[in-house]
Amino acid sequence: MDQNVSVKAAKAAGMISLMYLLSRILGFARENLSGRLFNRFETDAFFAAFIIPDTMYYLLVGGALSAAFIPIFTEYLSKGEEEEGWKVASTFINVTVLLLAVFTIFGVLNAKWLAPLEAPDFPPDKMQLLVELTRVMFPAVCFTALAGLMGGVLNSYKRFFAPAFGPIVYNVAIIGGAFFLGEKYGIKGMAAGVVVGAIGNFVTQICFLRKGGGQNYRFGYIDLKNPGFRRMLFLMLPALIGLSATQANLWITNAMASALPEGSITALRFANRLIQLPIGIFAMGIATACFPMLAGYVAEEKLEEFKDMLAGALRSIFFLMLPAGVGLIVLSEPIIKLLFEGQKFTAADTSLTAYALFYYSLAIFAHAAILLLPRAFYALKDTKTPVKISVLAVLLSVLLNYLFLEYTNLGVGGFALSFSIMGLVNMIALMVVLRKRLKGIRGHLILGSFVKTLVAAAVMAVVILGLKPLINLLISDRGFSGHAQAAVVVVSGILFGGATFFVMAFLLKMEEIQTAFAGLKKKLFKNQKRG
Repeated sequence: MDQNVSVKAAKAAGMISLMYLLSRILGFARENLSGRLFNRFETDAFFAAFIIPDTMYYLLVGGALSAAFIPIFTEYLSKGEEEEGWKVASTFINVTVLLLAVFTIFGVLNAKWLAPLEAPDFPPDKMQLLVELTRVMFPAVCFTALAGLMGGVLNSYKRFFAPAFGPIVYNVAIIGGAFFLGEKYGIKGMAAGVVVGAIGNFVTQICFLRKGGGQNYRFGYIDLKNPGFRRMLFLMLPALIGLSATQANLWITNAMASALPEGSITALRFANRLIQLPIGIFAMGIATACFPMLAGYVAEEKLEEFKDMLAGALRSIFFLMLPAGVGLIVLSEPIIKLLFEGQKFTAADTSLTAYALFYYSLAIFAHAAILLLPRAFYALKDTKTPVKISVLAVLLSVLLNYLFLEYTNLGVGGFALSFSIMGLVNMIALMVVLRKRLKGIRGHLILGSFVKTLVAAAVMAVVILGLKPLINLLISDRGFSGHAQAAVVVVSGILFGGATFFVMAFLLKMEEIQTAFAGLKKKLFKNQKRG
């Protein structure tokens, strides 16, 4: 693989990861406020009302952009056919705007009939709140989806800052809604913040797009017969079907959880958000930065470089996600206590959320890899294979949800466990098919790195588990509050656990850690030379 391309990908991934880190930190501030300021009656309804907006966002951004728009638009740019590419892009954008406008109006007018689909087992008073929140937040669907679409255009130009910065604007607005409007309007104040944040995210993308290719956009231009637009539809439809299955699974899980004790939907939401933190910071940055480059390699018929980049990206994802998952498992309760407990978020809520987090964390590495693997197929102009695999994995998850709900006492843990199993099955199937398609994906390198990382993470877990009771013993009689104790345990676990992991990785002579040290040494030497 071209060293310059690799460096560019790493820099882009690092910048995106930093932006996602800021966004996730703000996201936790948002979730923390919702848990503390509002009771579980309100938060269950609030998070249930997110089902439809989240579904639309993932269908457009995950399906239309990843599967169709970015690969084809990138192909036009790679061939120097920017003007023709913008004819296709303008048609796609304008058609999407019209459809979203119609969908938004429909949703606002019919919230009363849509809400029962989100949580059918809510009692009447809770259902009424869900209807009101659905109506308030529905306009966010349009602006969030359009922001994702504009971000896709910027990604095609290899401009990653605005798409990563937009979610920060979004989260700040929601926090503002909760903090400034929550006391007067309750959870509806936070819902208003969702709409303002979605508009802010969209405006952010527009501002950056005007400086980077957006001047070629044709307002009102629609050519449904354009071959490029038809190719987009052809590639997009299978991906939309696959993502529809994934979102249907989330929808069904939410509907089933509405029959569990109050607070279950909130526990699942918070636990899922916690596993999304490392995924969003690291895996999303890697997948987003690599995708246009993978598509470029396919356009240039450089499959060996394609396989090198894919294997390197997967190894990096596993190297970061395995220790993250192990850390979340062994530190689940103090993490939840530190982040959320207080005011209306009780110790019982902490235990329930930590219980769900344990099962969610078992396959965090698989769900991280799934951010990248379908994009590899999309870059190869194959959107059908990920769909077939996704549908089968989702059907398995729905079946497991039912079995765990009806025949076990796992409760929210059952839903989280089925989510993890679904991720593992999906990841393995995608890798097997991709390996066969490309006649190898550097599998021996990926497997070797995975095993070494797992060993290092296991040693890390042993160190943290041995450290926890020792720390609790040392601080138990020093007058620390519950949050302070949790903070000491979490920080100590991260520091000592992280140090143990990196030492083990160094002793195991892992290429990932050696590359990082070599890059740091080179940078330090360069700075000294300049001085």
